[in-house]
Amino acid sequence: MISGRLTSLNIGAVGVIRQGDKEIVTAYHKFPVAHPLYLTDLGFPGDEHVYEGHGGPDKSVCVYPYEHYEHWTSLLGVTMPPAAAFGENFTVTGLLEREVHIGDVFAVGEALVQVTQPRSPCYKIAARYGMPKMALELKRKGFTGFMMRTVREGRVQQGQALELVSREEHGVTVAEANRILHIDVADLESAARLHAVASLGRHSREALAERLANVPTAPA
Repeated sequence: MISGRLTSLNIGAVGVIRQGDKEIVTAYHKFPVAHPLYLTDLGFPGDEHVYEGHGGPDKSVCVYPYEHYEHWTSLLGVTMPPAAAFGENFTVTGLLEREVHIGDVFAVGEALVQVTQPRSPCYKIAARYGMPKMALELKRKGFTGFMMRTVREGRVQQGQALELVSREEHGVTVAEANRILHIDVADLESAARLHAVASLGRHSREALAERLANVPTAPA
């Protein structure tokens, strides 16, 4: 049974970053909070999102493994912030994409949270760090982090353990889901298998349904 540690609990408001002469509205800039926060089915009070697709019931918590920070520090040649470098709510240790499964339910503080899908990084992370293809590199490396839904609301605080309390039988890891969703898009057999996972988040399920619906049928 795997377990992790919530090394930092992060929230933030919508702000603006500059990319050349452009201003980009984003909620990537989050900051650690030392006191307990109450997790609802839509996330943490005070944690803002620019678009509906960045939050909602299937994405109430964004998680990123601290173990990946060293890779990005080396690649970018910059010192990463100690937490929330990727706009995540939970900076964690011990919960890597290759080990965490879609549908895993973890207890953290008073809350229960369930893994729903890999995080799908967008161009704004590239703007933040000045690396145009950073979103693609995140997907290629499989260092995307992942999203969670709230199964039971409750107070959460940094430093608490994330203990696995249940796991589904399908065996699809976040890393495998990331491969199917972002890399091997022609692997329709795996796409169908992932689409059948009941706990998969709505946005990923809809993307897979569209992919599978567009498969040309063989002539009779």
